[in-house]
Amino acid sequence: MSRAQVLETCDEAVAGIEDGSTVLVGGFGFAGMPFDLLDALIRQGAKDLTVVSNNAGNGEVGLAALLKAGRVRKVVCSFPRQSDSYVFDGLYRAGKIELEVVPQGNLAERMRAAGAGIGAFFCPTGAGTTLAEGKETRVIDGRTHVLEYPIKGDYALVSAHRSDPMGNLVYRKTARNFGPVMATAATTTIVQVGEVVAVGEIDPETVVTPSIYIDRIVRVESRHYTVQGAR
Repeated sequence: MSRAQVLETCDEAVAGIEDGSTVLVGGFGFAGMPFDLLDALIRQGAKDLTVVSNNAGNGEVGLAALLKAGRVRKVVCSFPRQSDSYVFDGLYRAGKIELEVVPQGNLAERMRAAGAGIGAFFCPTGAGTTLAEGKETRVIDGRTHVLEYPIKGDYALVSAHRSDPMGNLVYRKTARNFGPVMATAATTTIVQVGEVVAVGEIDPETVVTPSIYIDRIVRVESRHYTVQGAR
């Protein structure tokens, strides 16, 4: 079995991401956000991106920094507005970015479906609301369901706690969030980790994302972020 690429820098890890790509970005707020990969993506220069994430950025770091740099054409997320999402809010009000709101459970399931090779599925969430407009519906067991399609990514940027050189991943607590489903739903999955240990040092019973889904690994020093200038 071939190993993932273990790279020295985040700049190497995001090299080749093309303009117009769909990028799945892990994280629930700051928890599990691949900050270093996002900083490298800003330096790399890819633009007109469609970003799929739980929310639309916090403060002016991580995903919000990518938005502020003007690299994102569209955001697909569950929670676009919160007290510190002012970067996205300003762009959206100015008509400089598109938004697709997807309920959180649907967001996770649509990516899981992509990774599992499921063509589409019916779900009751959103039925009877504006989120279901234009979508096929069907009554199943007396309840209206909406047809939803998978969300696939060209790339996934994920943060994990630990990896081995093959790419088997272990996450840390709530930082796990969307990482596992995003890793399966992208053509190329890039992960930043706190440490890379030798093959065999990770108990197979603790592996959440197996190596088959991982393409590039880069080790980074952990950093702690606070929101600057939140309003």
